[in-house]
Amino acid sequence: MARYVFITGGVVSSLGKGLASAALGAVLQARGYKVRLRKLDPYLNVDPGTMSPTQHGEVFVTDDGAETDLDLGHYERFTGRAANKQDNVTSGRIYSDLLAKERKGEFLGATVQVIPHVTDAIKSFVLDGNEDYDFVLVEIGGTVGDIEGLPFFEAIRQLGNELPRNHAAYLHLTLMPYIPSAGELKTKPTQHSVKELRSIGIAPDVLLVRCDRPIPEGEKKKLSLFCNVRETAVIQGLDVASIYDVPVAYHKEGLDREILAAFGITDAPEPDLSAWDEVSRRYHNPEGEVNIAIVGKYTGLKDAYKSLSEALTHGGIANKVKVNLQWIDSEVFERDDPAPYLEHVHGILVPGGFGERGSAGKIEAARFARIKDVPYFGICFGMQMACIEAARNTAGIKNASSTEFGPTKEPIVGMMTEWVKGNEKETRGAEGDMGGTLRLGAYPAQLTRGSRVADIYGSTRISERHRHRYEVNMEYRKLLEKNGLLFSGVSPDGKLPEIVERTDHPWFIGVQFHPELKSKPFEPHPLFTSFIAAAMDQSRLV
Repeated sequence: MARYVFITGGVVSSLGKGLASAALGAVLQARGYKVRLRKLDPYLNVDPGTMSPTQHGEVFVTDDGAETDLDLGHYERFTGRAANKQDNVTSGRIYSDLLAKERKGEFLGATVQVIPHVTDAIKSFVLDGNEDYDFVLVEIGGTVGDIEGLPFFEAIRQLGNELPRNHAAYLHLTLMPYIPSAGELKTKPTQHSVKELRSIGIAPDVLLVRCDRPIPEGEKKKLSLFCNVRETAVIQGLDVASIYDVPVAYHKEGLDREILAAFGITDAPEPDLSAWDEVSRRYHNPEGEVNIAIVGKYTGLKDAYKSLSEALTHGGIANKVKVNLQWIDSEVFERDDPAPYLEHVHGILVPGGFGERGSAGKIEAARFARIKDVPYFGICFGMQMACIEAARNTAGIKNASSTEFGPTKEPIVGMMTEWVKGNEKETRGAEGDMGGTLRLGAYPAQLTRGSRVADIYGSTRISERHRHRYEVNMEYRKLLEKNGLLFSGVSPDGKLPEIVERTDHPWFIGVQFHPELKSKPFEPHPLFTSFIAAAMDQSRLV
């Protein structure tokens, strides 16, 4: 039977619960255990799909088409296990499912309440489908004391009593701030956080204390005494140079040992962390560096492109080079010449996005890359803008545009109305719901034999994850191909374009999918590996 680790946070948000969960999962895997990670989000959105990237960060898409929290990206990157729809749930989804049942009369006239109905639904979600796993790590979003999080804390409290003995453990993350004027680390925020947690009936087994310098022994003893946690179970979470140093760092501090001890496990095999040591070695000992410009519209919050920046790092690890990212707001190119911003970079990446704002700047970035022979990687919206740029400036279609920006006589990019998923045809209308109505999840694509992308993948058949509502219009395919833009990847039925590449350029590729979602530090995505290799070649020319 699976054992459960419930991971909570206190004091402040953004302490790295998701990263700690992922790192703990990776180390338990390295000990030979089968691990699953889940995220409970207390907000009322049904999923993050309609939330602003600048407020909530990126939306991570799973193979089965779920729009999920970005922490699931960490889970996948660190454990290699593909997440699915059952690994992330929100208050919104819990409540909407409950209310749908209530409307159908499934509660037989009972009063529907937070306890037991909401908490039972949360518990059912946590426990479902774990038969094949040794450990299930369950992260609760937000911080202890949040009103919206109370049903989730109550649910995991109940589970602590309902599961067999030694089958539930609680890991609590807090912040230990350093006060320069006093010259010391302060324990009081952690004390208050644990007090809040204990007030709702949860006693942490392990404390993971985030800090920017080592915790003195006296302070560790103080935390142990006042938080009622064993001294060995007060784990310091020091800042590290790279997130890929975290599994080894937390293992050295004894995090996994103390978690196992909370379950009464003292004879677990030692972890094989050689893969993480190698990733860390390659990251910290680069043999060169490249500069990559990311021309996006959500650059104000780097988490909006979390998987993207990590995939570029993975490409650097594969090529043993340091990847320096230059974040550029695409709107800048609508008023300024791109040359001063881009002439020193070795690669240009234009990521996904929605809406017209910033699109003209992305088109300018694609134009600069095409003219100057700078490696160009367009992802989703970035591919669409590259096609519009090619239509306008190489095929002579001056009014080329996208129907996403309003009515146009030359719809190079148009809304998808139907596509095939498995054996079923899915359809969408322009006036439908915004949430969950995109082309979502993994779809196969057929690559042209002998094309650059077929060489990069080493195959003509691939599967990648999608999240989009608009597609490049295949009616313009012949005209664009006449002018150097090869449609080198299409859906198996040949109706939807998936990849374009320029035949007259050293490295110019646009993809309709999101390859960054499948990249891992120990298994970098081939497109990012190739893109960084092309950037290295460019660096020798600049």
